[in-house]
Amino acid sequence: MSLRKHVPNTITILNLLCGSIATIFAVQGNLVMAAIFVGLGIFFDFFDGLAARMLNVKSELGLQLDSLADMITSGVVPGIVMFQLFRRSLPRYDATAVDWEAGNDLMEWNFPVLALVGLMVTAASGYRLAKFNIDERQTDSFIGLPTPANALLIISLPLILIFQPQPALVEIILNPWFLVALTLFSCYMLNAEIPLFALKFTTWSFAENKLRYFFLLYCLILVIFVQFAAIPLIILSYVILSMLTNRRKPKVMA
Repeated sequence: MSLRKHVPNTITILNLLCGSIATIFAVQGNLVMAAIFVGLGIFFDFFDGLAARMLNVKSELGLQLDSLADMITSGVVPGIVMFQLFRRSLPRYDATAVDWEAGNDLMEWNFPVLALVGLMVTAASGYRLAKFNIDERQTDSFIGLPTPANALLIISLPLILIFQPQPALVEIILNPWFLVALTLFSCYMLNAEIPLFALKFTTWSFAENKLRYFFLLYCLILVIFVQFAAIPLIILSYVILSMLTNRRKPKVMA
């Protein structure tokens, strides 16, 4: 059996492992390390499909494994990060901390119930990934915001709070109503019938990828000058640019 057949799946498994590590850090509240491993996972996610196409070893197994890995890295982790942001935005909760040896105190918890709203992102991501696997329209482009892009949008918020703590930005990000609105917006965009161009390259030809190269250069310039605050601007620009360059309406699924 050729070793090259296993290269894309190995890269995908690295994505899954990065997502699993990011989940641990997110649960512990270390959102910087969670963001680092989500970033690594998305890096591997970018290259597994490219490797499969270049080596001509695409498979149904790879497709399913890719979505399972994305569910962890770009679905579970952003939901937990949003949960943690809700916790920090709400008045401190004084319930006794609970661990796995809680004994008779099984109904105790140490978080405000409203923080669970953040997990809607995880639910919407799972639905989006399941739909993606059976949607034949999304071979060369996307319908709705891809889960990695949505993950980057959400993990950028704690990075802005930590590394760019401008009072106005902090006040906005840690406003519970803003987080509720962002959660609902995220869930909608993940599953909206909006055509978006894909950033995954099938070749390196400039003529075939002018839009992608232009957008990546634009992203680089924004990151250099605006740092982490550039990420929400990049996601918004991605949606607007897609809508401007792809005016045709998506076909209705049978």
